[in-house]
Amino acid sequence: MISEQQVTKWVESYVAAWRTGADKDIAALFTANAEYHELPYATDWIGRPAIVEGWLSREEWQQGGWEFEWSLLAINGDTAAIEGTGTYTELGTFANLWTVTLDGRGRCSMFRMWNNQVTS
Repeated sequence: MISEQQVTKWVESYVAAWRTGADKDIAALFTANAEYHELPYATDWIGRPAIVEGWLSREEWQQGGWEFEWSLLAINGDTAAIEGTGTYTELGTFANLWTVTLDGRGRCSMFRMWNNQVTS
């Protein structure tokens, strides 16, 4: 079973990696064979190299600045459910629901995100 502290550390590292855009910061979050799935965009990145490449392809999303707020909804065994809101100056606001499965070292082996743009 993972702890709230492990989940908090992982999410804080995720946000930091999104800010730095550094390959090593992104790679440190995921296991070698991790899967990253994002709906409704049908993003399926399988393996750490594909995840790093996918993240770096979205660097333009950060133009103009952004903020991210999140809360832990639940932990079930090795998987956490997380609610988040990303507000991008250039893109708008997105409501997220994540499920994150962590291994014994605190790295993500399965990441699923449901990502919905908020309309005003």
